[in-house]
Amino acid sequence: MSLMSDRAGAPTGDPATSIGSARSALISILGELVAPYHQPVRTAALLYALTGVGFGESASRQAIARAGASGLISAERNGRETKWAVTERSYELFREGAVRVFPDASSAGRWDGRWLVIIVPIPESHRATRKKLYGALRWAGFGNPTAGIWVTPHVDRLPEAQAAIESLELTSNTISFVGTPAAVGIPEAELVNRSWDLDKVSAAYDDLRDRFDNDEHLTGKDALVAHIELVDALRHTPYMDPQLPRELLPDWPGFGVVSRLQALRAERAPAAHAHWLSIARLD
Repeated sequence: MSLMSDRAGAPTGDPATSIGSARSALISILGELVAPYHQPVRTAALLYALTGVGFGESASRQAIARAGASGLISAERNGRETKWAVTERSYELFREGAVRVFPDASSAGRWDGRWLVIIVPIPESHRATRKKLYGALRWAGFGNPTAGIWVTPHVDRLPEAQAAIESLELTSNTISFVGTPAAVGIPEAELVNRSWDLDKVSAAYDDLRDRFDNDEHLTGKDALVAHIELVDALRHTPYMDPQLPRELLPDWPGFGVVSRLQALRAERAPAAHAHWLSIARLD
């Protein structure tokens, strides 16, 4: 798996890097706990975190080895001990992913009413290409109101879509433009309804709130494990949540739940990081 598919919440993951996999948990650990400190960590520390969230040692070691083989991390040997460092390309991907997974609501301006529309038909026979493109477009906040047409109010994400389209050699089959809806055709609210299942998104967020929003004051390993699980869950949300501007969803209850989940991450991070630093032996 290439680094392009390793973008996750700290860069995000490919849809194939599913929630509940050792690889997904490792990416979350690297982005949330390793990358910020810019220091290599021992294999034992990564195994401690991975086994703590429920993966066996064999699956955990395999995830670490595959991350090394893909270029997500690089090995540094000191005698019989191996340490793992986040690569420069991965630092960049983690920074990009964090902006999408942990957005700063206070910095969001008002939406200007424009949409980015991409028309890119792909034959059913090219399933691998379709899967890669659709995953990239969903991560970028695009919805699919009808076959071959993708839309998003995030017009600034055109370069991201362009990179995916060019990497898959689909440029000659693609039409794109930016503009506002005309009077003919379905209203904007119906465009949103056809492009995204926001009831499903809201229900998924409610499930996350029910799982993580409690009165527990965790410390030590319990705090670390709970934090990794929350971050790993949040890291996958951009695939389902297009993060639409409030102008399109003035009454959507999901905004409040998202804010609460982001607040929980911030509240619980200190205890989790404190325990991680003691285990990883970082300065």
